[in-house]
Amino acid sequence: MRILFLSHYFPPEVNAPASRTFEHCREWVRSGHQVTVVTCAPNHPRGVVYTGYRNRLWHREMCAGINIVRVGTYISANEGFLRRSLAYLSFLIACVVAAPFLPRADVLVTTSPQFFNGLAGYPVKLLRRIPWVLEIRDLWPESVLAVGAVRNGLLIRLLSALERFAYRKCDHIVAVTEAFRRYIVGRGIAPQKISVVRNGVDLSLFAGDADPQELRARLGLEGKFVVSYVGTHGMAHGLETLLNAAAQLRSHEDIAFLLVGDGAERQRLLALRDQLGLNNVTMLEQQPKERMPVIWALSDASLVLLRKLPLFETVIPSKIFESMAMGRPIILAVGGEAREIVDEGEAGLCIEPESSASLCAVVLKLANKPALGRQLGSNGQRYVTAHFDRRVLARRFESVLMALVTRAAPQGTAAVVAEPKSGNQV
Repeated sequence: MRILFLSHYFPPEVNAPASRTFEHCREWVRSGHQVTVVTCAPNHPRGVVYTGYRNRLWHREMCAGINIVRVGTYISANEGFLRRSLAYLSFLIACVVAAPFLPRADVLVTTSPQFFNGLAGYPVKLLRRIPWVLEIRDLWPESVLAVGAVRNGLLIRLLSALERFAYRKCDHIVAVTEAFRRYIVGRGIAPQKISVVRNGVDLSLFAGDADPQELRARLGLEGKFVVSYVGTHGMAHGLETLLNAAAQLRSHEDIAFLLVGDGAERQRLLALRDQLGLNNVTMLEQQPKERMPVIWALSDASLVLLRKLPLFETVIPSKIFESMAMGRPIILAVGGEAREIVDEGEAGLCIEPESSASLCAVVLKLANKPALGRQLGSNGQRYVTAHFDRRVLARRFESVLMALVTRAAPQGTAAVVAEPKSGNQV
């Protein structure tokens, strides 16, 4: 099977969509399929092209057997709705222009958000005359409306109409949560047109055996109970809750907070930390993917925070799977499906979103009961291995693609697919 995948984000970028796309594509290559990914010069989240890359009209490279085509786009930092929208729209245009020059393919996959990346599937489908799978990793435009990033009524109606258009015109939809599936069905899409392939974790990378002692000493965190937030510092996450909790716990000198990542809110949060005089809060910039196991190993508990909005009860933050794989107890301030997973796996403690008092209470509980943290971490490790191994989930996605290609093959001809190699069965 020849797979064409359009993704605005891809390694060496380290955000969740880049990781999901790469790990799925890598597994499909291992199964014997040919995979081409169209992306742009790596620049997330600051809008600065990574060292060793240039924003060129066309550049090809290979990684893990994946054929990568990087196209030129308008580049912007991950902040400011208008400039980001222009960057996303430029990627759609670049994909359409590049489409006639890409390798042959049997199926097209696009991923959303960002929204224009997902929508790029329609013109490319028409140009290449192949079935199109639309992956929904977040509900858009609902997610930007929820945090108040867009308020113009006409623009909201236009974006909602484009959302429905994409749902109707694609050949199949892959959603990352059951809640997303229910939402899309509620938009008038037939249930049989939608499959659910949740996020997962690369268990070979997050094996739970990293040694954090050098990093712990370098950050001055020896002898402290470290509570970590790892991921995007954005409008959706309500990280003021963490800083307020740190302020309330500043008298507990054995407790420290660690934030790792970047995003639109990072500079404001740095300023707020300094304004509050929080010596118990360390903030690191975004780290390379290969350093993340050490960050998790350093942590005695992991924080998963989102603002208290109904929309966020439909999401499952991908960081919970890395935390579980590394055997770290989770403090979860998210409802819905994410809470169901943590509760079912007995992998952490759940609190009210945006409640610094609840966060303080749970941090103190885990700090004073280390055996409880170890048990929760061990539970999570077993649970994520059984249910959220990225290799297994990639096979599930692969089966959706193979079924679609088989149905699309002209009558009397064989679909161009490959049986999984026996050494990769899981």
